[in-house]
Amino acid sequence: MSIVQSPAFGRLTPEAAGLSMTPEEFDAISDYDDNFNFELIHGVLVATPLAGPAERSPNDLLGFWLWDYRRNPSHGSALVETVFEHYVGTGGNRRRADRVIWTVVAGRRSNPQRDLPTIVVEFVSAGKRAWRRDYIEKRDEYLAAGVLEYWVIDRFSRSLTAYGQRAGQKVELVVHEGEVFRPELLPGFELRLSELLIAADRWSDPE
Repeated sequence: MSIVQSPAFGRLTPEAAGLSMTPEEFDAISDYDDNFNFELIHGVLVATPLAGPAERSPNDLLGFWLWDYRRNPSHGSALVETVFEHYVGTGGNRRRADRVIWTVVAGRRSNPQRDLPTIVVEFVSAGKRAWRRDYIEKRDEYLAAGVLEYWVIDRFSRSLTAYGQRAGQKVELVVHEGEVFRPELLPGFELRLSELLIAADRWSDPE
């Protein structure tokens, strides 16, 4: 991708992809084409289509589970907040995550207005480029920035991979279709992977 220098930025459109921009300039923009996602990667503006329903539907279901979990008085207080399509600053980059989660960490409630998300969730898009971005590039960026867990939910491989950091060591857990994921950061929460995959399959292209 070629980099185009521009002294000023107005409304962001897909045609602006490739512009060179600082994080401060990107953060200051409030007018953009809401039919696209915009990210800042290594100082370059990137525009991508919005997530399709095969990604949005399981994301909505996960959000419902999380809020239902929060209502449980015995352990739901571990969840502070969760939102979808949220910008995460990773050094000089601005990634737009599919879902982010703030939790209580070491007895302290995370502050969504100030703190990095505790957990970042991505639903894998089609294509090799998306695979590398979700499994490698974002994993490295999020964990280096201080995110404690990064979940990759992949409807193509029928799996969930959770990357994390414990006592300075990187850990990885793979959950397969039919299994239940029980994250340590959300005691008592159960993510039933098969149900998320069913939600995605309803919107997947027929073979």
